[in-house]
Amino acid sequence: GHRHWVLSIAWSPDGKKLASGCKNGQIFLWDPATGNQIGRVLTGHSKWITCLCWEPLHINPECRYLASASKDGSIRIWDTLMGRCDKILTSHTQSVTCVKWGGDSLLYSSSQDRTIKVWRSQDGVLCRTLQGHAHWVNTMALSTDYVLRTGAFEPAEATINPQDVSGSLAELKDKAQQRYDQVRGQEPERLVSGSDDFTLFLWRPAEDKKPLERMTGHQALINQVLFSPDTRIIASASFDKSIKLWDGRTGKYLTSLRGHVSAVYQIAWSADSRLLVSGSSDSTLKVWDAKMKKLAIDLPGHADEVYATDWSPDGQRVASGGKDKCLRIWRR
Repeated sequence: GHRHWVLSIAWSPDGKKLASGCKNGQIFLWDPATGNQIGRVLTGHSKWITCLCWEPLHINPECRYLASASKDGSIRIWDTLMGRCDKILTSHTQSVTCVKWGGDSLLYSSSQDRTIKVWRSQDGVLCRTLQGHAHWVNTMALSTDYVLRTGAFEPAEATINPQDVSGSLAELKDKAQQRYDQVRGQEPERLVSGSDDFTLFLWRPAEDKKPLERMTGHQALINQVLFSPDTRIIASASFDKSIKLWDGRTGKYLTSLRGHVSAVYQIAWSADSRLLVSGSSDSTLKVWDAKMKKLAIDLPGHADEVYATDWSPDGQRVASGGKDKCLRIWRR
């Protein structure tokens, strides 16, 4: 269906829909079981799609709404059942680089205009603008990202064979809510942002527009940042060849993981938060032990730069892809 580069993909939290956004601003919805397109193409963005994010399962078990960010500076919320744009959020003055749909019904967007904006998803009202970065904000992560991604699914009980989660929508919603509440605890969601200015900021965006901590130490732009599934550690990947670990609550520096001989593009946590995998332009993947703070396994195999890597939510497999046009799947 796509006639241009596909730049962003996102699974719905119930696993029944896949959204893909491309360079010409179009968004397609797919049935992953059959590979068939669902409904009409979602059109409205005037430039390419940079990020896609679904409404969390515990807010709406129908997985009906999808948020998209674009280089045109806007965020759109789509009603995927009706196939139309529900809201357009405009306040950024440059390209939107990332959008996250939080578990408390707030949307977070980062931009090349150096700001992060917090929106109410129900009515699209802008709540606050987070400022502090001196250059483009490239990446964001929520402390609840992992539990929002897995919804009502319990990855610890997963097997290699796919299993559908049974139960009514209400039961799925309740299970997702319980899992979310357990991870979130009594505190609001935390947000960490990484920038071209070599710094990270830790925020409590639902409550305050002042950062909890400014995290410095990287010597080049920060490409990706991630909370561990248990929310205790933040990992950041940088073009300075290192991965740094930070305390997930305070933002205090913990350690640097060094071993790559070129820029680190992407990182991903294992489900148990014990291991971290990184992909680099040096053509290798490396698996790090978060507790011992050292290299656990070196994974050569790609013939060129590794651009993308992800750990399956059940923790059993790692996928990686890159410049050699190969997708590799590694078993734990």
